[in-house]
Amino acid sequence: MADHNPPGAGLGRVPEPDAGTATAAAPLAGAAPGDAAGSRRARRAGGTSGFGLLKRRRPPRDPGAPSRAGRNLPAAIGVGAGLLIPVLVGLLFFPVVFAGIVTLFAAVGVWEISRALGLRRIRVPFVPTMAGTLVLPFSAYFAGPEGLAAATVAAVVVIFLWRSLDPAPDAAKSLMAGTFTLLWVPFMMSFAMLLMRAEEGYLVIATILLLVVANDTFGYLVGAFFGKHPMAPKISPKKSWEGFGGSIGGAMIIGGLCAVLLLGQPLWIGLALAVVVVASATAGDFAESMIKRELGVKDMGTILPGHGGVMDRLDSIVLACPVAYLLSATLVPGLL
Repeated sequence: MADHNPPGAGLGRVPEPDAGTATAAAPLAGAAPGDAAGSRRARRAGGTSGFGLLKRRRPPRDPGAPSRAGRNLPAAIGVGAGLLIPVLVGLLFFPVVFAGIVTLFAAVGVWEISRALGLRRIRVPFVPTMAGTLVLPFSAYFAGPEGLAAATVAAVVVIFLWRSLDPAPDAAKSLMAGTFTLLWVPFMMSFAMLLMRAEEGYLVIATILLLVVANDTFGYLVGAFFGKHPMAPKISPKKSWEGFGGSIGGAMIIGGLCAVLLLGQPLWIGLALAVVVVASATAGDFAESMIKRELGVKDMGTILPGHGGVMDRLDSIVLACPVAYLLSATLVPGLL
């Protein structure tokens, strides 16, 4: 590359700009001796090349920076695998431990939602809501649908009584926030415990988890490379129709394999389950994105590197659990 500065320009005098470099040399008009060479070195270190500032190289990407889809991919994969392994171990070998893991995730999710709502001065009755969160999954696991229904009604009543005994400002908002949080996370997730009661219900839950993973994985890959048409740009601009199609296609492959190899059911049941789970998981993702935008937060939390908060991972599962339960009870006679 030709050097437009005369020899010795950085040795004690400032070069005079010619017609082709007047703009580039203008900032050096009041520079101290030696600044010209330093400025050239700084520009070169910053990635400039060619004549002046007309051509730039793209700065190297930080390995820990988010990917095109907004995630730190290595951290996301590592955390996802670290969460999936204990869940599968509990699911396959220790059902009560699995119920405890589900309850723990639900409790952390409720805590994150309570903190996020608090940013808008919406106070969730935390003690009764958390107490209900700890009770609902185990009620579903040990007492079935009747136990879940009774525990849900009791938890809502306790929330109302708690707020009545502690009349804080905006009591109506507080009551609605507590009831909404209880129904959104622990109640929805407790349907997985109802599936767990079936003779081979753990296989259905494993299929649901694999379908949710397939939804996220194939949707991410196809959307990152081919996504051009946003599904809901005002709610989640990174979700594209191309990614949604990738989620459907990948989940149908996984669902068909699981139906034949795990559940011993016809292929079409796995395909139907895949479509319904992807649709409900996408709806759950959009619902959480809409709530986060309304609250003005990017993530519900920061506890999971590469993912955000626990609710940023549960958003796809909370709606998939009851939908999969209803579909399994309808399409697989005798399962539930």
